[in-house]
Amino acid sequence: MKEESLKEKTAKGLFWGGMNNGVQQLLGLAFGILLGRLLSPSDYGMIAMIAVFSLIASELQNSGFRVALVNLKQPTAEDYNSVFWFNILVGTGLYVLLFLAAPLIARYYHEPALVPLSRYAFLGFVFASFGTSQAAYLFKNLRAKQMAKAGMTAVLVSSCVGVVMAWRGCSYWSLATQTNLFVLINTLLFWHYSEWRPTLHIDFGPVRRMFGFSVKILISNILIHVNANVLNILLGRYYSARDTGYYNQAYQWNFKCVSLIQGMVKQVDQPVLSGLADDAARQLRVLRKMVRFTAFIAFPALLGFGLVAHEFIVLAITAKWAASAQFLQLLCLAGALMPLNTLLSDAIVAKGRSDIFMWSTLAYAVLQVGLMIGLYPYGIRTMVVAYVVLTAGWFFVWHFFVRRLTGYALPMVLRDTVPFALAAAAVMAAVHFLTRSLEPLWLLLLVRVVLAAVLYYLVMRIARVKILDDCTRFLLSRFNPNKQS
Repeated sequence: MKEESLKEKTAKGLFWGGMNNGVQQLLGLAFGILLGRLLSPSDYGMIAMIAVFSLIASELQNSGFRVALVNLKQPTAEDYNSVFWFNILVGTGLYVLLFLAAPLIARYYHEPALVPLSRYAFLGFVFASFGTSQAAYLFKNLRAKQMAKAGMTAVLVSSCVGVVMAWRGCSYWSLATQTNLFVLINTLLFWHYSEWRPTLHIDFGPVRRMFGFSVKILISNILIHVNANVLNILLGRYYSARDTGYYNQAYQWNFKCVSLIQGMVKQVDQPVLSGLADDAARQLRVLRKMVRFTAFIAFPALLGFGLVAHEFIVLAITAKWAASAQFLQLLCLAGALMPLNTLLSDAIVAKGRSDIFMWSTLAYAVLQVGLMIGLYPYGIRTMVVAYVVLTAGWFFVWHFFVRRLTGYALPMVLRDTVPFALAAAAVMAAVHFLTRSLEPLWLLLLVRVVLAAVLYYLVMRIARVKILDDCTRFLLSRFNPNKQS
């Protein structure tokens, strides 16, 4: 079997990343519909109040030392072992700390039931800490297929358990169990697919050497989760659990769609760009191609989802959630740029500048929290609009630093993104105009999805967009039995 080129590895990584996220989001769609029908807005509101802590637990598998290990040219078994034991100490310590802090969290939200719920949900910290090194090993070696299998299995099993618990009347406990079980199964399968195993020879020397870089990544990714969940945190404080639940339902559906694209790109961007650190010109070419691919997918997917938000919400999880649709439409505007923001920030990290990544993320967090606190008296919609505007504006902040590090000038970025944004916006506007009088809702949803997909494909084909040809060629090659390995 011949050795695969970087292009082939990247393409396969994108394929399996897309497969992983595609299956996960389809399963999330199906089970999200069932859970939305079985649970109330208040149930979702309870989980939304502490969601940021569960996300931080999952982030222990994906940030800090994982990125530091990936950025090493040739990480050794000792490097992986040092990170493994350090993360167990950190995960366990965080759980104990937050276990004790649960009454304070409940007092902040004026909700006593959050004490036992928080202590149960925070077990994800401990589960996640056991999988950091295994995840880094698979990620470093571009084992996207194995990571995809782990993720798909984890989401299927955990979602089934969550739905059964919701059906049995377990309310918000079903959502907490679903999250914990997903992290636990993912961790166990990372162990199954990774050849690396820890030893009892504990040496924190490698951790100390990586700490300066990795701690900035860890802090940055924690801030990213705070940024993404700042409205859940503040709404739970200033509004009712029901109002928080309406927003959180919109946030969850937007997150599923964003994750479909973002997760696919993140599966390969960090290891590929880091591997080209010694060839700046080639690294820039690869980055530009990734940006074009991301824009090609993200803009039609998110703008299209916003187009059918009302019909989707009412048909999928019933009219009791109709108030979520207006939030979902707005969040999709920000969601269209989120994968691009992530890609640009990952390019900064690939250059070894975790300090820029951290300080920029911190500035975004401070600005956003201050803005939301100042705007909460004006209503949830005003807060969401401000969030969308800030997210869009921060794209240019990330680009500012990427340009300084790589020479990726603004005219290049605009050529790589704006045509896809304009094409997607024009298609969605045309579909909205052509179908605005259609009834019933199920027919309107179906026609809009099909018509938007066909029109966008035709626009790309007529414009002879190269990224469409590349995607088509690769997908066809996956089903060619005579393909050379």
